Amino acid sequence: MSHDVLIVDDSVTIRQMVKKTLDIAGLNVGEVYEASNGIEALAQLNDHPVAVMLVDINMPTMNGIQLLTRMRGNRRLKDIPIVIVSTEGSRQRIAELESIGAFGYVRKPFHPEQLRDVLKPLLGVKDHATNENDAEGALF
Repeated sequence: MSHDVLIVDDSVTIRQMVKKTLDIAGLNVGEVYEASNGIEALAQLNDHPVAVMLVDINMPTMNGIQLLTRMRGNRRLKDIPIVIVSTEGSRQRIAELESIGAFGYVRKPFHPEQLRDVLKPLLGVKDHATNENDAEGALF
């Protein structure tokens, strides 16, 4: 069974890189939806159920922390796993994100296998589902 994903980042380039990473990571991903901020993400969630979200912190209109906080307060959205994909990576920031419900964290720039490894347990993927492209290790 494939799992739909929502990528939330204000950079079109980063969204494209994340989509490409999902393609080469050997994950069973179905539809990939995109949003450039938290408001657009909430609109996408009204139209499309997703298995997991990949969310940047720093975005205009509604940032990733505001989105995460809003979703955790919503009965319908509170259980959607959110993985933060951001350049911010201090221990304090990661602890703050975990305390409000982030399921994982990947620091930009990242290798495809880093994203894959964070997503595998959230998508119910077994360890044998790796990809021969791992050796390439493209850094984004």
